[in-house]
Amino acid sequence: MATGIRDKVVILGMGCTKFGERWDCGAEELMVEAFEECIADAGITKNEIQAAWLGTFAEEVSIGKSALTLPLTLRLPRIPVSRVENFCATGTEAFRGACYAVAAGIYDICLAMGVEKLKDTGYGGLPSFGSNAGTLNWLWWPNLTAPGAFALLASGYEAKHGISEADLKKAMAHVSMKSHANGALNPKAHLRKPITIDQALSAPPVAHPLGLFDCCGVSDGAACAIVTTPEIARKLGRKDLVSVKALQLSLSNGEEMAFNEWDYDHFVTTDRAATEAYKEAGIKDPRKELSMMEVHDCFSITELIVMEDLHISPPGGAVKDILDGFYDRTGGLPCQIDGGLKCFGHPIGASGLRMIYEVYLQLQNRAGERQLKNPRLGLTHNLGGFPFMNVTAISIVGRHGE
Repeated sequence: MATGIRDKVVILGMGCTKFGERWDCGAEELMVEAFEECIADAGITKNEIQAAWLGTFAEEVSIGKSALTLPLTLRLPRIPVSRVENFCATGTEAFRGACYAVAAGIYDICLAMGVEKLKDTGYGGLPSFGSNAGTLNWLWWPNLTAPGAFALLASGYEAKHGISEADLKKAMAHVSMKSHANGALNPKAHLRKPITIDQALSAPPVAHPLGLFDCCGVSDGAACAIVTTPEIARKLGRKDLVSVKALQLSLSNGEEMAFNEWDYDHFVTTDRAATEAYKEAGIKDPRKELSMMEVHDCFSITELIVMEDLHISPPGGAVKDILDGFYDRTGGLPCQIDGGLKCFGHPIGASGLRMIYEVYLQLQNRAGERQLKNPRLGLTHNLGGFPFMNVTAISIVGRHGE
């Protein structure tokens, strides 16, 4: 009988680059930067790594289609390496592969790497999304942009829950203000300047009602993790282990895009993945049991709605919780404590692992100025694709055995 992954895998070490406009680096240099921190943190040599997973989305401009870039760059000892891609969940997908291999007993120590080099390509979230998506681009959504698609969530959410646009925009502005305040404390964030609510509300429009400060940016970055079993970690002298409690993935099946049951007001896959993740982790009340969250805030409206799909705020209640400061750094459940996509940007292959990196640091009381008091459990959430067709990945990590 399947028992899930809870407490079968621990994180031995992690590393993360500074995110930003890394004009001086290619994808290879970014991977080296993240890996050097990770391998030193793990306290092992690279010859002890038995298998690896590499996550990158825009492979044509980052690393090529094969997985060879990772072992060639890091001089890994001719081990099996797989390249994975799953939209914006790509980094978490690499982590999932490494964790599942260890949990299955196939390997003792595995590496997960996520990397993306976007700034050199001029990518701005505009059509087209590559030749392999040509039919979708030209026949289904020739004028689609990411800001436009996610801005529509605001209208759907307002109509569903009877919330005024003014109140919704205030809550969205608070989301952005909160993330910038957190990002200002993080030396690895791309954007490190606090903003005010008024600045967010008066910013130039991008796609109504989203303004400039409601949208995350484009950046370069890499992050990685080395995972193993609790038994091996203890033999290596590690204490205060950070354990994987749940890994869940949910993908759209086309119903949101093709039928009328969905009101363009929430993410069906996030609701499903959250339900399964809490079950796997043994969490009964996530609002009370979680210590922190890193969620996919590609746009402020996305973060707001995700609070409900993760079963933290009640349906229609996220606006109140946000304006009450519940998700602030000093609130009941801090969200985007490192600054989120809003301040890191979104190098697609790296974001999922970057989120786990922050939770890992917090659980080991190594987060510096932004350190939370006695965190026990952290959740990360990626949303790839669009509101009407997407993939959700959720990880929950916490202190081992608790």
